[in-house]
Amino acid sequence: MASITLKNVVKRYGSGKTANQVINDVSAEILTGEFVVIVGPSGCGKSTLLRMVAGLEEISSGEISIGGRVVNNLEPSERDIAMVFQNYALYPHMSVFENMAYGLKIAKVPLEEIKTRVDKAAKILEIGPFLQRKPRELSGGQRQRVAMGRAIVRHPKVFLFDEPLSNLDAKLRAQTRIEIQKLHRELGITSLFVTHDQVEAMTLAQRMIVINLGAVEQFGTPEEVYNRPATTFVASFIGSPPMNLLQNAPGAKAGTITGVRPEHLDITDSGWALHVETVEMLGAERLVYGRWTHGSGDELVILRTEEGHFVPAIGSTIHVTPRADKIHYFDASTGKRKETP
Repeated sequence: MASITLKNVVKRYGSGKTANQVINDVSAEILTGEFVVIVGPSGCGKSTLLRMVAGLEEISSGEISIGGRVVNNLEPSERDIAMVFQNYALYPHMSVFENMAYGLKIAKVPLEEIKTRVDKAAKILEIGPFLQRKPRELSGGQRQRVAMGRAIVRHPKVFLFDEPLSNLDAKLRAQTRIEIQKLHRELGITSLFVTHDQVEAMTLAQRMIVINLGAVEQFGTPEEVYNRPATTFVASFIGSPPMNLLQNAPGAKAGTITGVRPEHLDITDSGWALHVETVEMLGAERLVYGRWTHGSGDELVILRTEEGHFVPAIGSTIHVTPRADKIHYFDASTGKRKETP
């Protein structure tokens, strides 16, 4: 196991005025044994950042250390990392055992040691019965477990996951998330996991790095990021549905954006008057979409209610009130969090 330190890391393509900078001065400290998720929208630079840690992309400036050793100029094979990719990257003509053992064989690990490591990893991942099968004989979830097993047997200091669940359906994604959590609890290996899926980020991360346009918006626990978003971007990206961000809420000064999550609005006898436009049924909860009209225009407001609570009719008018201790304020010009309205 090893820590990962990023110091003022920059990645740009090209030079001069035409240079395209995709990673902007990123600094972060991933602790030994920690599971950190890098999350952000498509094209924000998260996979590029991971690939720089892996040594698959060169660093334009800054410093990356693994276990206290600067790795900027080291080849991937010299960094003591193992990477799990989105597309599994299994050899189709090899059995599961051969796929998992291949890297060890190239490294000239003794055969008995290879068998011991593969059998142990297969037991952890519950793929022991499939060791003699070819990848084409496995489901998508089983193939992903084989890819993880191939990483485990190397006994790396660091695991790097590049959107490994993207090719799985919703049910398999949920199952595999649980397996990855169990795997980390058992092995305790420092892990960096990239995803655009906030549910994956919130459920897997001990801490999460939220990235937008190549820059870190917030680095904290899922609870910190959800309950105290540092910027309007984090507030709108983390949470489904996203936080309501209102330009002209009562009690807020000009230039202040007021934020309130849909579950922190209560239907009351008085308050903000919402014209109900749509109601979505999501099993145990309902999402109510209402239009709030005020002196400066109108804004869409989303309200979350639980099963069994009052469900307003489409076209009706309801009144909602935000819970006083759950209101957030942001500077409209910078998007950054404020502690007062």
